[in-house]
Amino acid sequence: MNKKDLKYAKVYLEMARKWSELSHCKRKKVGALIVKDRAIISDGYNGTPTGFENECEKDDQTKWYVLHAEANAILKTAGSTQSCKNATLYLTASPCRECSKLIHQAGIKKLVYAEEYRNTEGLEFLEKAGVEILHLPFDVQR
Repeated sequence: MNKKDLKYAKVYLEMARKWSELSHCKRKKVGALIVKDRAIISDGYNGTPTGFENECEKDDQTKWYVLHAEANAILKTAGSTQSCKNATLYLTASPCRECSKLIHQAGIKKLVYAEEYRNTEGLEFLEKAGVEILHLPFDVQR
């Protein structure tokens, strides 16, 4: 990655972090941006589906129907004229296994993430699927 691309990657990740602040989840706030040709085509944060109460947890457990940030961002493009094909996904946390399948099927070709999720199987799957992956922790971005 050249200097200019790295500069943009840091800014997009910081924007994803700001977007994560919109999440009502208490345990973990995650933000996502989908970028294509240096234009943001979608965004998302983790939370409950439209029409549900904005409470992600019950008794310290995340409700099963909470959508992950990347799933929300990908689903937004499905309802628009945009396509994720050959796009880059910027995530504040690496994807889980289920979201990794969505990322691959959506045609996203590059993933840039800041924090590692507790389970790395999603990253391993994406690597096997040929998605370019860049880990860019927030603490080394400055």
